[in-house]
Amino acid sequence: MSEDPSHPDVLPGPGPGQGPRPGPGQGETPWQRGDGPAGPAPAPDPGSLWVTGGVLLAGVLMLCQGFVAALEGIAALADGDVYGDVGEYLYRISLTGWGWIHLVLGVCVAVTGAALLLGARWARATGILFASLSLFAHFLFLPYAPLWSVIVIALDIFVIWALAAYRDPGWAPGDALRRP
Repeated sequence: MSEDPSHPDVLPGPGPGQGPRPGPGQGETPWQRGDGPAGPAPAPDPGSLWVTGGVLLAGVLMLCQGFVAALEGIAALADGDVYGDVGEYLYRISLTGWGWIHLVLGVCVAVTGAALLLGARWARATGILFASLSLFAHFLFLPYAPLWSVIVIALDIFVIWALAAYRDPGWAPGDALRRP
């Protein structure tokens, strides 16, 4: 390649050893703003419909999902032909075991979802815990009901996100560590 600046293959710009040129709104370095340092991200508005709507939807999903999981447990306990024999599987638990797991977990999830809809403060942390347990249980239950398990896992991820993203008005970091 030719070093001639009029040659079409040579791009104008900084030579070897020179950094990028600051663009509009940048300081001396590309990651620095020209009008001062960037401040912290704005806190979510607890009264926003997006924030409260996510928690409301999470509560409804938990209530419905808990009820359906309890029905899953009852179906597994009934020893019907609802769930087929999976064969050899690494996480093999008897259908009776899965029935009790889904029944107990489903009731806990439904009660927590109802408490979340009623505005109980404890329900958010408990909801994250039970949604995580539900996610884990349905991951292990994949061979028995693959499509439904994938749907429940996706819903549990949304519930965990919605409950973790919401902040009560007046909340401050470290509030969970302080005693009232």
